[in-house]
Amino acid sequence: MATSYDYAPLFRSSVGFDRVFNLLENAQRARSISDWPPYDIVKTGDDSYRISIAVAGFAQDDLDITFQSNLLIVTGQKKETSAEGYLHRGIAGRPFEHRFELADHVRVNDADLSNGLLSIDLVREIPEALKPRKISIQSEPTVKSAAPAQIDAQKAA
Repeated sequence: MATSYDYAPLFRSSVGFDRVFNLLENAQRARSISDWPPYDIVKTGDDSYRISIAVAGFAQDDLDITFQSNLLIVTGQKKETSAEGYLHRGIAGRPFEHRFELADHVRVNDADLSNGLLSIDLVREIPEALKPRKISIQSEPTVKSAAPAQIDAQKAA
């Protein structure tokens, strides 16, 4: 049972959050897509994450990782092998595609295939211009009180 949400009231009272609402709508649609092969998303540090995907039976050449403008796409397509000689084929080798929407300033740092797990390390790197910075407070220079100027007037004789 899928529940659909109407974001129209939020559009009326907010400006500049279009991307957030699109992410929420895409996440609802993505639920219907197969979750095969299974995967984990782990926060490994304050600004680092790891996506691990169980890709047993896939070789490095069968996998493709693409990162473009906040979207990470992992696809797998096994090369055709002959079914000859198999008495039972239980290891799934069907093609797959996983899409992960990444937050701003999150980039792919590394990818590794080991023991049937594809691990993709992500890191969030906030540009210097967007990091919080300390603003020094300057006090107004004190005005030196000078003696009032003396006006010389002509002396009356």
